[in-house]
Amino acid sequence: MSKPEEEYTQPIGLDVGTSRIVAARSADKRYRYDSQLNAFLTLPYSKLAADLLHRENVFHEVQGQEILVAGNDAEKFAEVFHVETRRPMLNGVLNPQEPHSLAVVRSIVGRLLGRAAVEKQKVFFSVPAPVEGGETVIPYHQASIAQILSELGYAPTPIAEGLAVVFGELSDANFSGIGISCGSGLCNVCLAVLSVPVISFSVPKAGDFIDAQAALVTGDLAIRLRIQKEQAFRLNGLTGDRVQNALTVYYQEMIANLVNTLRNHISSAQRLPKLEQSIPLVLSGGTVMPKGFLDHFLNALRENELPVELSDVRVSADPLNSTARGALMAALC
Repeated sequence: MSKPEEEYTQPIGLDVGTSRIVAARSADKRYRYDSQLNAFLTLPYSKLAADLLHRENVFHEVQGQEILVAGNDAEKFAEVFHVETRRPMLNGVLNPQEPHSLAVVRSIVGRLLGRAAVEKQKVFFSVPAPVEGGETVIPYHQASIAQILSELGYAPTPIAEGLAVVFGELSDANFSGIGISCGSGLCNVCLAVLSVPVISFSVPKAGDFIDAQAALVTGDLAIRLRIQKEQAFRLNGLTGDRVQNALTVYYQEMIANLVNTLRNHISSAQRLPKLEQSIPLVLSGGTVMPKGFLDHFLNALRENELPVELSDVRVSADPLNSTARGALMAALC
């Protein structure tokens, strides 16, 4: 087997996120990432429209009398038509109110991974940790993603998203510390000791919460606020700009809620191991990317001191790919 062929058959890490799906592979001792927006929109079917989309290499599928435009191309079309994209996932799991949810995720995963290069090729895929009152929906979501991967010839293994961040970011700390992934649907948190998860949970106030609440008070589309948030927003206090102010207010609410929930979970843990040393905390996910996020998070920590000593608090150098990279590292272990 040649070196490129051998690399192609190596394990894969897959971040199945509410906003994006990211695949991580290892090649030449470096990581390679491929991603697609986890979104779609529908157009009325016509043969002409389908032919034009095919000619322009737009990611789409025909479903009865509809054409589903999915992935990164969905956002481009949404901007053109000034409409919201539809989401196959909601709050970290398959959206029960969206009839196309499973088909769209299957299509995106298939586009990113293709069929397994060898039978039972390993894939570790991210799953959310339980939200209070929402534990019962996770097994269905997990089984559905596993089935998609099995149908493509892979051997799938789930890994909690927060634990994946620990694998991807805290190897220098012997995989001990707190990994937090602030995505669109959820903030996933894991406190691990020597790679063993001790506390794992998720918080529903995350990126989508910020976008939706800011859209309500500004009258703008949530998708436009998300794009502005990702491209130009800075978390540097209130200004004369109403969109900036709305995003800032709900960012502060989300951060305060995350830190307060983290403190409560650690304080109420029944069997928290005795930690001989202070531990690091790392933040990842698209929601942590605006400049100023870390400063606001540190301020919230000072106001709600955790019952564990932290050696370091930082934002991942590559927050969008952290979960996929961690899933890959777990698959390679």
